[in-house]
Amino acid sequence: MGQSSVRGEGTQDRASHARELGWDDSLYGEDGAGEDGPAEGSGRGSEPAADGTVPAQGTRRGHKPTGPGAAAASDGGGGRRRGGAGGPGGSDGPAGAQAARRGRKGRRRVLRWVASVLSLLILGTAGAGYVYYQHLNGNIRKEELNLGKNRMPEHKANAAGQTPLNILLIGSDARDSKENQALGGARETFNGVALADVQMLIHLSADRSNVSVVSMPRDTMLKIPECKDPGTGKVYAERLFAQTNESLGRGGPGCTVATWYELTGITIDHFMMIDFAGVVSMADAVGGVPVCVDKNIHSRTRTGEGSGLKLPKGTHPVQGEQALQWLRTRYGFGDGSDLYRARAQHMYMNSMVRELRANTKLTDPNKLRKLAEAATEALTVDEGLGTISKLYDLAEELKSVPTARITMTTMPNVYSTRRLGKVEPKPGEAEQLFEMIRDDVPLDGKASKRKPPAASKDPVAPAAETDVTVQNGTYTAAAGSVKGRATAIAGVLSGKGWTRTVADSASNAQARTVVQYPGAELEGDAQAVAKALGIPVSSVKKSTAVARITVVVGADWREGDTYPKSAGKDGRTPESANALRADNTKACMPVDPNFTW
Repeated sequence: MGQSSVRGEGTQDRASHARELGWDDSLYGEDGAGEDGPAEGSGRGSEPAADGTVPAQGTRRGHKPTGPGAAAASDGGGGRRRGGAGGPGGSDGPAGAQAARRGRKGRRRVLRWVASVLSLLILGTAGAGYVYYQHLNGNIRKEELNLGKNRMPEHKANAAGQTPLNILLIGSDARDSKENQALGGARETFNGVALADVQMLIHLSADRSNVSVVSMPRDTMLKIPECKDPGTGKVYAERLFAQTNESLGRGGPGCTVATWYELTGITIDHFMMIDFAGVVSMADAVGGVPVCVDKNIHSRTRTGEGSGLKLPKGTHPVQGEQALQWLRTRYGFGDGSDLYRARAQHMYMNSMVRELRANTKLTDPNKLRKLAEAATEALTVDEGLGTISKLYDLAEELKSVPTARITMTTMPNVYSTRRLGKVEPKPGEAEQLFEMIRDDVPLDGKASKRKPPAASKDPVAPAAETDVTVQNGTYTAAAGSVKGRATAIAGVLSGKGWTRTVADSASNAQARTVVQYPGAELEGDAQAVAKALGIPVSSVKKSTAVARITVVVGADWREGDTYPKSAGKDGRTPESANALRADNTKACMPVDPNFTW
């Protein structure tokens, strides 16, 4: 499947074309074929200026250096002596020997920090490192987390006070630098509107026992909500049927976050975005990531399309530009679809996790320094992850998860009947996967220490005194809306005692059913309404978009008086999600015989 030609607002939809570029397609030279050409600019805000190098200073005798600059400070500030020349504090005295020992210890500590941070970032085929200079913080670009109108609610803590953590990883196809232009494709695409061609949600369980990753194919057609560019103030109108990778060009990564929330109802805590150059620098630093093909492969068509990947049958390490080729390959894997491409990306990421945890290659401080410089310059995050120390703290939480409990999946999907070569979320099974993430159910089928969402302590008012609105959100591109659905569910609630329930004539398309409430004083009442209809407590959300308790009947509830039970409740991941555990060392990509040699 090729990517959409849409680079900006106003372009017409059309079937995908084999020559269209993206994260996962051809590595053309300057004269190679590209897309239809750039449209409007990306609309992103300006990048923050770097903080500049902060040289470490000598510390007072007896004061132990701490914090991000500790390793540099322990070396005496780049050669400075702690005392006078030849004195007790000089480099030849006891204090000098102690400083040297502290320096070695500091460098070892830095290496451990780097490995921890990288263990997180490689899940998105990206990387950043923590080394000696605080100016790395200035390299990291920061943008707003959510550009949509709907505010994502905070996680509800379970009975043990634990909450999960969700990070959206975005691979940008931006050709906005010399490095990315050299790697990314044809001249016509340079400085065009960036596309979010890789999208993966990392879910760290509340008890920190497991990690689940959900990939969304870039060709997924869905609803993109209204987004506002924080830099220009431009408002991008809601689109009911658009390709998911276009969301990045509608104000920045915060619109991609809003699009995921619109579809899944999953609160996203952070995002991390990486470009082509970041992938290459990460692969070079690791020194090669083992991947497997079941036949010789050369990803190149007769007309020149393809990533150019050429590997013999078997398992081989890939790095640098060849690693990028692997991650972008579509022609040659399986049926040549976006689904097999996602499978290859999962294999690569799992393999890199194993390589990093083996910790056999990340031992060269100079290599790590170069990696950190290149990778942080390629990294964009939300404000909540805007420093190396924050990335390190996050990595520390993730690295405790055993490899066997990291599970990669792809959003269940079906080919679209409205747009040739595109896919849509698979009814039932996609929502089942999303619900498992929302309810913190491990995707590897193993039990966790999770607790059910805590019930509200807000007193519940009598049903007959509670105002409730019901909206019809059953619309899908494939099946349209179920007429009269809001009226039907309003009648069900009235019959259960909520006699002040009214049906709203407005249509509010939602993939899943939710119960929204405007303030904490109505949380208990909203949960009571949800219980009466069989809707799980995890689907009760606070929203500033409503003035009273509002039930939005989603596309997952097109018939019946009681909300349908989800198969996800028994802990089974849909087979169509193609789950792959990170400890699986036998996975091998099937090669199309038409692309072998």
